Amino acid sequence: MTEGTTTAAAEGAATLTRLEQEGEIAADYLEGLLDIADLDGDIDMDVEADRASVSIISDAPGRDLQKLVGRDGEVLEALQELTRLAVHRETGDRSRLMLDIAGYRAQKRTELAELGAKAAAEVKSTGEPVKLNPMTPFERKVVHDAIKSAGLRSESEGEEPQRFVVVLPA
Repeated sequence: MTEGTTTAAAEGAATLTRLEQEGEIAADYLEGLLDIADLDGDIDMDVEADRASVSIISDAPGRDLQKLVGRDGEVLEALQELTRLAVHRETGDRSRLMLDIAGYRAQKRTELAELGAKAAAEVKSTGEPVKLNPMTPFERKVVHDAIKSAGLRSESEGEEPQRFVVVLPA
C-alpha cells in the first residue's frame, strides 16, 4: 500500500468510528425518550451514505410508534432535530444523522422515488419542466436522486417551508 492509500483507509475508519459513535449517542437518547413516553421499540443503528442512521422499530402490531411519526412525519422531523442536537452536545460536531420510526422514512423514500420517476417520464415526453409540490429537505433529496438516475436534472426553488423541486429537460 502507498502512503496515500494508507491515509485514506485510516480516514475512512475514523469516519466510520465517528458515525458509529453518533449512532450510539442517538440510540441512548432515543431509548431514554421511549422510556419517558412509556413506548416499546427496538433501536437499530447503521451507517448509510456517510451518515449515521437510527431506526426505532417495533414487533407489536399497535400504533404506539405512529405517535412519534405524527401527521406527515412532523413529529419525526422534530425528533430527528432533537436527536441531532443531543449528538452535537456530546461530540461538539454537527450531525447529519437520519432517524426513521416504524419504517415511515423507508416507505416515504419508495413513494418519492416513484414520484420522481413519473415526473421524469412526463418531462421526457413533453419536453416541459414540471414543478412538484413543496417538500421537506429529506423528500427533495430523494426526488433529486430519482431525477438524476433518470438522466435528467432538477433544482429546488422557493423558500422553506414552501421549497419545491422543478424537474428540467436534459
